[in-house]
Amino acid sequence: MSRGGGGCCPSMDLMRSEAMQLVQVIIPAESAHLAVSYLGDLGLLQFKDLNADKSPFQRTYASQIKRCGEMARKLRFFREQMSKAAISTSTQFSGTSLEIDDLEVKLGELEVELTEVNANNDKLQRTYNELVEYNIVLQKAGEFFYSAQRSATEQQREMSADQSGDSSLESPLLQQEMVTDPSKQVKLGSLSGLVPKEKAMAFERILFRATRGNMFLRQEPVDETVTDPLSGEKFYYSEVQLFFLSFECSYYIDRSLKNAFVIFYSGERAKSKIVKICDAFGANRYPFPEDLGKQLQTIQEVSGKISELKATIEIGLAHRDSILKNISSEFEQWNTLVKKEKAIYHTLNMLSLDVTTKCLVAEGWSPVFATSQIQDALQRATVDSKSQVGSIFQVLNTQESPPTFFQTNKFTSAFQEIVDAYGIAKYQEANPGVFTIVTFPFLFAIMFGDWGHGICLLLATLYLIIREKKLASQKLDDIMDMMFGGRYVILMMSLFSIYTGLIYNEFFSVPFELFGKSAYACRDPSCGDATTEGLIKVRPAYSFGVDPVWHGSRSELPFLNSLKMKLSILIGVAQMNLGIVMSYFNAKFFRNAINVWYQFIPQLIFLNSLFGYLSLLIIIKWCTGSKADLYHVMIYMFLSPTDDLGENELFPGQKLVQLVLLLLALVSVPWMLIPKPFFLKKQHEQRHQGQQYTMLQATDESVTELEEHQDDPHHHEEFEFSEVFVHQLIHTIEFVLGAVSNTASYLRLWALSLAHSELSTVFYEKVLVLSWGYNNIFILIIGAVIFLFATIGVLLVMETLSAFLHALRLHWVEFQNKFYEGDGYKFVPFAFASIIEEED
Repeated sequence: MSRGGGGCCPSMDLMRSEAMQLVQVIIPAESAHLAVSYLGDLGLLQFKDLNADKSPFQRTYASQIKRCGEMARKLRFFREQMSKAAISTSTQFSGTSLEIDDLEVKLGELEVELTEVNANNDKLQRTYNELVEYNIVLQKAGEFFYSAQRSATEQQREMSADQSGDSSLESPLLQQEMVTDPSKQVKLGSLSGLVPKEKAMAFERILFRATRGNMFLRQEPVDETVTDPLSGEKFYYSEVQLFFLSFECSYYIDRSLKNAFVIFYSGERAKSKIVKICDAFGANRYPFPEDLGKQLQTIQEVSGKISELKATIEIGLAHRDSILKNISSEFEQWNTLVKKEKAIYHTLNMLSLDVTTKCLVAEGWSPVFATSQIQDALQRATVDSKSQVGSIFQVLNTQESPPTFFQTNKFTSAFQEIVDAYGIAKYQEANPGVFTIVTFPFLFAIMFGDWGHGICLLLATLYLIIREKKLASQKLDDIMDMMFGGRYVILMMSLFSIYTGLIYNEFFSVPFELFGKSAYACRDPSCGDATTEGLIKVRPAYSFGVDPVWHGSRSELPFLNSLKMKLSILIGVAQMNLGIVMSYFNAKFFRNAINVWYQFIPQLIFLNSLFGYLSLLIIIKWCTGSKADLYHVMIYMFLSPTDDLGENELFPGQKLVQLVLLLLALVSVPWMLIPKPFFLKKQHEQRHQGQQYTMLQATDESVTELEEHQDDPHHHEEFEFSEVFVHQLIHTIEFVLGAVSNTASYLRLWALSLAHSELSTVFYEKVLVLSWGYNNIFILIIGAVIFLFATIGVLLVMETLSAFLHALRLHWVEFQNKFYEGDGYKFVPFAFASIIEEED
């Protein structure tokens, strides 16, 4: 309800949204930044964009936002570097604080320093990787260089001895060179390096074809981890991983090896081709001295450089880590400061700049109770900025619909989100979230009723609630985050499931005599059926819930079906009546007498003339133990209302009551349809005439107010009687048909409860009990494991989700469509806390 004045605290009333006001704030330019900052800390003012016609680049503070964006980029770079170095940020803020200009300079210096350190480390690492590969090539190539060279020399001698006559075009080039004079023979050249093993076969084939066989290739796998100097890709070799990680790792290792190779060739043309092929296959080439003395000297030099570089790299990495650790201690504080500054300038861009007075004009929505708090924040900003002129705060009159704002806590917020997911409440209309706190988990529990499964849900929820502080500070995945956000909803669902499970007397489908002995006993020891013929009542009625004697009997399913079906109808009619009653309170609150007389009353009469009467018959039948067929009663109430009821009569005068109720139901339909459009038309004409009479005696002030009112878009809407009548016709038909379909929709409570109970029984009897009957420990263990996974996967996950969605449907459609318009928009104040949380 609307309240005057500026209180100091909210009402915490969830039934109606907080009273809102449109305010205007005129802030001097020198205190604008600080004022917006204090308002962001307060988080109770939603700014309107007064520069919506300007692009982001045309606004006053576009350059400042660009600066903040650049600082945010540098902070993201630091975060990536800390993540690579496995350095976590500190959540504790240091006492020292920086101005944004000083922070910008510091971030720039740190970025330059860190970039230089990374560049030097990368250069050293690349050189180190090259030397490691070079060392491997020297070792591997040295093992078979001379043996390959001797083999080639022996082959040359044999070919020289056997060759006679002129060379043909088809003979290999190497063979032609061998048959010439020894003084004219071309000296063999060599190339050595490393090539990825996965490319080794193709590498060899291309070399053979390009040189027409005039080359000699030797290659051997490398048995240690190497990093490619150019791409930075690591090539692993690990037999231990191959043994433990099986085929998948085997495939990975096979692709990731490198082969050391040496190629012997003759001629510069062949060398040119081989070099191009090596580059194409990503083979790194390294020089290999032919002289044995130079080889040993080169190996020593390379080993020495590797040791020196390794020490240098470790020093560089330690220096980089020290820089990152210094950054990590203040990273969160810097990040928060940059986010706040960016949000402040983004908000300042929404304000209108008055160049003549050097002031910024802001407009926005705030709760009425926050008036004094906003004024205090503006006053503090004036004092702290040492401004000579104070800010001006004033409330504006407007015809615009205010945003909707509900004060919620960690318990009620999740239930309010369930309602908001359907639609945000219109300003100050009745909030279904108040009832959802109880009705939503209760309807869920009717479908899920098993106190064993309820205890499992309760334990899982208590884990989330007990560890909520720790979990709230962590980044959770989507599913876990959703469960954590709705932990109190699940808590209520589990508690109500235990309650309804006790009523159904089901613990993993097994009944217990928790509230005393059964009221019935067998006539003789041989009977085992819960019927009136097989059992006799020996004790008072079972004190709470379903008597355990019904479970396992032949009459169990008909009895429980009848019970749950009738309970579903009673609960559905009660909740729909609650929705219609809430429409009355809405109409009363908004002073809409037409909706009271021509919507609330006929809807209440229609629903209760039919389904309210059915609910009454169910209760009477339970109380009297009558055998009347309620299907017959309801059907013939329409088909033959004047016929005698016979054995289906539940009380004297029932026939007359049914005739009256049927008449009332028929009368309520035109009552809903016809009068309302005519009254709306008359109301519109009276309002229009009243405006014309007002114009005759208007003062300058009233003319100004009228012009402002005429600027309202709703003022120019013309009244179309045909459209209003068609809309009312649709609404009437929807309610009449919905009364039937919505009542039938509540039967899902019975259907899902039956499905849950039957599934639970099947898993218990056909898995757990059956495996127990084999008297074999291994079969029992297998049965218990299957029962456990079936219970968790099907009953505690799938059935929970199914019952949740059906309860959601019953609230969104069957309940809320009776009174809830849900066409409002949410109050989104400028608040640093929510901005930082969303970006994180």
